[in-house]
Amino acid sequence: QEHLVESGGGLVQPGGSLRLSCAASGFTLDSYAIGWFRQAPGKEREGVSCIIGSRGSIFYGDSVKGRFTISRDNAKNTVYLEMNNLKPEDTAVYRCARTTLSSSRYYYMWDRPGLYDAWGQGTQVTVSS
Repeated sequence: QEHLVESGGGLVQPGGSLRLSCAASGFTLDSYAIGWFRQAPGKEREGVSCIIGSRGSIFYGDSVKGRFTISRDNAKNTVYLEMNNLKPEDTAVYRCARTTLSSSRYYYMWDRPGLYDAWGQGTQVTVSS
């Protein structure tokens, strides 16, 4: 069976860092686009970052550019989200998800959650002093 499992969330002070992991089983991550999304209470789901295919094309949402870094370890079949200089507004449940973007013409759609067909259960990130 195909699964995605997130880990690494927690409570951190403003300005701190966390690294989230998204481990896949039953399929190979670098054959897909793997996105990170977050959702805070009362807010819509927001695309945070995405890494696509074997070439590893990378995209970030505007609110996290320069602070978050996505990466992938093919040997571990795991995608990471390194989050630095965290702010209270980064507080949310973070989930990774899988989709297929078969051509670079479609890469601009990476932040549309409706395109993703497999999701992890999520990990809570809370940024508070």
